[in-house]
Amino acid sequence: MVRIILGVVAGFIVWSVIWVGSDQVLMNASPDWYGSHQDRLQTAIFNEKPFPADSTILAMHLVRSVIISLMAGFLAAFVANENRKAPLALGIVLLLFGLMVQVMVWNYLPVWYHIAFLALLVPATLAGGRLRSRT
Repeated sequence: MVRIILGVVAGFIVWSVIWVGSDQVLMNASPDWYGSHQDRLQTAIFNEKPFPADSTILAMHLVRSVIISLMAGFLAAFVANENRKAPLALGIVLLLFGLMVQVMVWNYLPVWYHIAFLALLVPATLAGGRLRSRT
């Protein structure tokens, strides 16, 4: 049980660090496009103003989320030394945390993005856990 908890904690930390880190890399690599988009989103949230989201960037967020969830699910399974309970628990934790974040930005991004982002978290994390059994 302790290993499962450690797997979930490790997976959550790694997911968060990679998400924030990759966001910073993208902002620095493309300050006029990606960085500007993220800055305008933060400004819109702070000022409670409308925000025209870039669908390409939102799609990139979804792809990043799936890749990072696969990695985090794999890590959770690796640390827990089992590939079902830890990735599932991690997926649920990510879903709950993701739901909280999506509620905070609900009015600024399209509904399709919120639904897709949340719907992909658990399956991608479980798939990452299943990858652990194949290695």
